[in-house]
Amino acid sequence: MMTHHANIRSQQRGIPPMLVDLLMRFGTTEHAAGGAEKIYFDKSARKQIKSYAGPLASLLEEHLDIYAVIAGEGNVITIGHRTERIKRH
Repeated sequence: MMTHHANIRSQQRGIPPMLVDLLMRFGTTEHAAGGAEKIYFDKSARKQIKSYAGPLASLLEEHLDIYAVIAGEGNVITIGHRTERIKRH
């Protein structure tokens, strides 16, 4: 489920619902500030998408640099394009 804010951001940033579905299905999750979680496509997730989408995966590849922030209830709070690497601690 996406919040109103997340729906607006995905439209503003040109992120189609299909990519959000792929992100929720295959994305890697890590903890974020305030008890939320950040989900994104890492190398493993990209391999899973390649296996899942077959020949279409090459068309999706350039659109996979996105992330979403998810609240504790599982709602997508916001979504955007990654402009830098995810920093792991």
